[in-house]
Amino acid sequence: MRRGESARVTVPSVPGVLSPEQSLATGRAIARMQEPSGAVPWFPGGHIDPWDHIESAMALTVIGLREEADAAFEWSRRTQRADGSWPIQFRGDIVENHDTDSNFTAYIAVGVWHHHLVTGDRGFVEHMWPTVRAALDLVVDMQLPGGQISWARGDGGMFDEALLTGCSSIHQSLWCGLRIADLIGEAQPEWEVALIRLGHALRRHPEAFTPKPEYSMDWYYPILGGAVRGTDAHERIRERWSDFVVDGLGIRCVDHRPWVTGAETCELVLALDALGHAGRARELFAAMQHLRDPDGSYWTGLVYADGKRWPVEVSSWTSAAVILAADALSRTTGGNAIFRDAAAPADQVGADRCTERCPVLVR
Repeated sequence: MRRGESARVTVPSVPGVLSPEQSLATGRAIARMQEPSGAVPWFPGGHIDPWDHIESAMALTVIGLREEADAAFEWSRRTQRADGSWPIQFRGDIVENHDTDSNFTAYIAVGVWHHHLVTGDRGFVEHMWPTVRAALDLVVDMQLPGGQISWARGDGGMFDEALLTGCSSIHQSLWCGLRIADLIGEAQPEWEVALIRLGHALRRHPEAFTPKPEYSMDWYYPILGGAVRGTDAHERIRERWSDFVVDGLGIRCVDHRPWVTGAETCELVLALDALGHAGRARELFAAMQHLRDPDGSYWTGLVYADGKRWPVEVSSWTSAAVILAADALSRTTGGNAIFRDAAAPADQVGADRCTERCPVLVR
């Protein structure tokens, strides 16, 4: 038995697409990239960012590599700064970018709540609670008057710019943070207000965010993060399906480039699963398997115009996205619904029509 594995671990599998053995091999591929500190870089020798590191920790949790997963979370706890943030980028023990990314900071809440859903380990949540609380307090402090959240803060202060993809992910982070707060028994009303305001901005005011319509993440992330569901979400998927989906290969990262990427494809799988499009989700999951390496890792993408993998790297976060998508499709672990369940409460969505006092309209 390998380090960190339990004797009885049920790992996700998708019949005819990904076997349990293949799924476990992918988890082990991520673990091989993990550094002695617990950090999981993009690829061996590559840089570390706090968001993708947590995604890899989530995948390790799903696979049952608890020792490795817990070491990854402990790295996050240990490297958090006094203000609740993390630097945008590390390489080993060296900080390469000292700025604060709000989405990178918030994602710890998703990882910790997911860990609890999979393992039921309340002690772990209690241990990580101060880290989550400090992180989300900082993120809420970065909320702009219109409800959107500034994407970053540097030496010159907070940027007066918000990104749709990042804020959609923060929407899920705040939702998970509130679940953790309920479990711990420490109400966080400021987070709830911030979530409502952010959700309203995401649903009703796309003009509040820097437009990046060429990127597929701006297409599906409002759905993935739970802000947009129902009829609006189904219409959103229909509107740009042909712009991004390449039959038999996956989805484009950028609408005008002949480049499909595995992580974005798996995230769309998760978004489709959240909408109940199980058939389409499974087809896309099968389509991206051409990026699988024999050792269980996944290449980041393929330039299909010339059949070349690019960049020439197997990335931890692509492998992690595969595992999370497989778990959602197979309903294997207790964390399989973490994206499906992130939907904004119906009473909030139904009540968020704009009025003359809407902060986005009057700013």
